[in-house]
This record gives sequence, structure tokens and C-alpha cells, in this order.
Amino acid sequence: MTDEPTAADRTVHLPVAAQPSVETLVDLTRRAEDLGYERAWLPETWGRDAVTTLTSMAHGTERIGIGPSVLNVYSRSPALIAQSAATLQEVADGRLRVAVGPSGPAVIEGWHGVDFDRPLRRTREYIDVYRTVLDGETLNYDGDVFDLAGFRLRCDPPEQVPPIDAAGMGPKAVELCGRFADGWHAIVFTPEGLRDRLGDLRRGVELGGRDIDDVRVTLSLPCCALDDGERARELGAEHCAFYIGGMGTYYRDSLARQGYEDTAHDVATAWANGDRDRAVELVDDALLDDLAAVGTPDEVRDRIRTFESIDGVDVVAVSFPRAATVDDARQTLDALEP
Repeated sequence: MTDEPTAADRTVHLPVAAQPSVETLVDLTRRAEDLGYERAWLPETWGRDAVTTLTSMAHGTERIGIGPSVLNVYSRSPALIAQSAATLQEVADGRLRVAVGPSGPAVIEGWHGVDFDRPLRRTREYIDVYRTVLDGETLNYDGDVFDLAGFRLRCDPPEQVPPIDAAGMGPKAVELCGRFADGWHAIVFTPEGLRDRLGDLRRGVELGGRDIDDVRVTLSLPCCALDDGERARELGAEHCAFYIGGMGTYYRDSLARQGYEDTAHDVATAWANGDRDRAVELVDDALLDDLAAVGTPDEVRDRIRTFESIDGVDVVAVSFPRAATVDDARQTLDALEP
């Protein structure tokens, strides 16, 4: 994958919170391109859909890579994700990289009305179908989740098939990334927890008979570098509390596996009881520094290097606290210029 950045390079994970307009996201992508970030990842949550927005981002830029991180494997069929990838790769002149993942029951069942069934197997089959479609083959697939026949792209498949990464937090999910995906997207990890999961990734690579150099590891790291370092830390703590307490059990369980079981439980309990201020207070300095790089520009530059230096991490994606303003994001992008 010679067009990809070298190890420990930086990409940007655009804000997860809704922005004033699509053009705001395009402007942030242009700024990242001008600063030398290698790729702009776009989350898809409860705001604008990723495919439409990525099209605007592709038209509004020239060099920077783009990609969704992540598309869930329930709200679109695997063939549709492959079609969308073929189209986006054409629009972006070969700059696309895709990331998929199962999300969690709160999103899949609560928002989309689909049973959260066999998430790991489903993710693997999405990867299989994606590759078959984008290779230009007629799809005849007999899986445990999908039984598909007859589909084939009517347009030419892309000359360069966009790589497909997968997200995962638990040992088996990360092992799956190593066995089948082109990369692993990690989120809400401490340095030590990340090292543990990298062991699972390597095991998956071995089980798949693959080369670890062909599986890219992207860590999405909440970053906020402001002259007002205390405000940056407050934004970071609120962001962590939201993920631990407000986004279902997966992030809480992941943090518990990383040595913060009691804190994760307490944060989730406070959040569920409506005491959001208490939930944020429970994210103390030690936990915050284990999950994020927030503070003054010098402090953040120092902290982000801790994550970039972890053996096996290829790229750190600079992400932003969900309550950060557009100006906060711009300042942080500038401060962490590659």
C-alpha cells in the first residue's frame, strides 16, 4: 500500500457532533489537507450521512485521503456499501479507504430497528462481499448471515480497490480485524489496553496466514489543544464520560478490561441517573490522560507522542471532543500539524 502514510503518521477524525453545515466539514478537510494530514475520516452517527458528505469532501479537496469511520454493518447491505465505495473511489480519484464495524445494540436496535445479531460474523461477511463486488465478480455468496446471488456492478470496478478496515474493541473483534480486514480502527483505549489488543491483532494475522505489515492500525484519539488548557481538559473529560456512560455497554466493558472497571461502572451509573456533572468529575486526571491528549498545545504534543510511539500503531487520527467548537477543532489541527 505505497500510497499510505508511514508509521506513526497523523490523520484527522472529523467531529462526531453535528456541524453547522456540510461546508464546515469540507472546510475542516481542506485545512487538514493544507496542514499535511494524510486522511480525513468521517464518522457516521446521528448527523449527516457519511456517503453524501464524503462526496462533498472529495470534490472540495485534491490530495488528502478520505474515508468513513465507521459505516455500521446493519443499516446498509454489504452490496450497497461496496457500490458506494466504488462510486466514492471514482469521485475521489482513488483517495478512498473504508472502515466498517458493528456499532452496538443501542444504535442498531434503537435507531435502525434491526436485531443486533452475530456482529462479528456479520462484519466478516461484509468484508467478503465487499471484496467480491469490487473485484468486478458476480456475487454468489453462501454465508451464515447472507445468502446472495447474481449481483454485479454495472459500472467498471475501481482500478484500485479501496482498502477496507474494521473497528473492534474486544479480543475476538480485534482478532477478526487481523485475520480478514486491511486494518483495525481502535477507539477509547489506554496505552496499556491498546498494547493488549495489539496482541490479539497479531494472533489474528497469524491465523489468517498474513503479514502484519499489510494490516494498518489507526487509533482515534480525542485531542484538544487550546491556550486555555483547563477548558480543553474539561471538554475531554465530558467527552470520555459521554462515551463511557451514554453510548451503551461496549465502551464501558472495554474500559473495564483495561483496568478501570470500578470507574467505568461509577461513571455509567452517574450518567444513567442523570447526574452528568458527577459523571464528568469521575473522569479524573489519570484516566483522562490515559484516554486522550488534551490541554495546552505543548502538553498535547507531548501526550500524543506517547500513543504514536506504541509499537504496532501506524497512524493516530486526531479526533475532537464532542462539545468542541469549530474554532477549537481548527486550533487543535493547527497545533498538531504533522
